[in-house]
Amino acid sequence: MKPPTLTTARLILRTLTPEDADAVLAACQDPDIPRWTSVPEPYTREMAEEFCGPVSASGWRDDTLYNFGVFTPGGALVGSMGLICLQRLAAPHRQAELGYWTAKEWRGQGLTVEAARAVCTWAFEELGVERLEWYAVAGNEGSRAVALRLGFVMEGTQRAKITHDGTRRDAWGGSLLPSDWERASPTPYLPYV
Repeated sequence: MKPPTLTTARLILRTLTPEDADAVLAACQDPDIPRWTSVPEPYTREMAEEFCGPVSASGWRDDTLYNFGVFTPGGALVGSMGLICLQRLAAPHRQAELGYWTAKEWRGQGLTVEAARAVCTWAFEELGVERLEWYAVAGNEGSRAVALRLGFVMEGTQRAKITHDGTRRDAWGGSLLPSDWERASPTPYLPYV
């Protein structure tokens, strides 16, 4: 798929390129990013170059990872946000996982929610996603607050869901359906009552 550029009132979301590696490297030196995400620690220049180059390009090409760099109109990196599509988006799955991190200096301004709203809208409207999932290491209150503001329904704690740095960790999880945003879904949903 050819990567689109998404815009919001305060942000530009575009695919990461090799030119973004320095900004990604700098942002990922914040210890909270590897603490709460799958970003390795220490995070090296080679890792940033790989993420901004081949990983980003192959994800879009193979329809497995739709990753956006989140930028201000002036070009400052706010963070990274993507959809992981482990089973592609073909029927009957049409599911993706939303993941994100935000550079320290941009947190607490509502920018992550703004960017995520744009990505979720794109996922529902352009990709036909019928279920978005969100997971975070249990205790990641910041990520959970973003998910809740987007309307994700919390579905509980899953034991040993996330493996990071050779350790299994419990995860919080939630989902967002098109109907949560008053949108139609190609596949009818019959909730358990």
